[in-house]
Amino acid sequence: MPNERLRAALLERGLTPESLAAQIEVDAKTIERWITKDRTPYRRHRYATAAALGIEESYLWPDALSPVQAAGVSESEIVNVYPHRWTVPRDDWLRLFAAAEEDIDILVYAALFLAEDSGIVRTLAGKAADGVRVRLLLGDPDSDAIALRGKEERVDGSVAPRIRNVMTLFAPLIAVDGVQVRLHSTPLYNSIFRADDDLMVNPQIYGTAASNAPVLRLRRVAGGSLVAAYMESFERVWDQARPFEQE
Repeated sequence: MPNERLRAALLERGLTPESLAAQIEVDAKTIERWITKDRTPYRRHRYATAAALGIEESYLWPDALSPVQAAGVSESEIVNVYPHRWTVPRDDWLRLFAAAEEDIDILVYAALFLAEDSGIVRTLAGKAADGVRVRLLLGDPDSDAIALRGKEERVDGSVAPRIRNVMTLFAPLIAVDGVQVRLHSTPLYNSIFRADDDLMVNPQIYGTAASNAPVLRLRRVAGGSLVAAYMESFERVWDQARPFEQE
């Protein structure tokens, strides 16, 4: 059967087999065979194609890796594990955001620890001014999800004011062109901090403050699915969140 996913991806991006072939340095007839005969490329070509199209390799060729191979690749995406968020050195946060060249995405309820750090706020603002797309997803302080989180952490009524405080502290950042802010009311299973292909993920533990929960340091690896899963999660929340309107 033809590889309709690859064919559609080319069409959506206005590319032809010839133009893609020039980008990834293979013969155009080879790409035609990938499409019409559903041939599976070598791994280096799968990665180059996925990168050129901005699509996950596993989407274009879902059967390219066995379950065991896929699990091994995903495991290699784990760079470090911190036992608690408060054990992550400040310099690690700064280096994460400072290295971004295309995208910075942050999904949190509040993340007061970031907003209170003027150096990090300046770094985010500087990146946005340099053309990096910065997207912030903060919790909607008026939502039921925020009220519930306060009850779960036994700090009733304190989460919403914390978010409003963060909005105030982030005001210089929000004012920068290229920074987009939305408010979400979804259950927060993980706080996500992304800079291009590098992530810090802070899983939430019921009844425990996020600062005491662990942090996973992840980096995308060709064929891995761990980073992709968190990035897809961010996009789902982003799509249903409402734009923040600064008062």
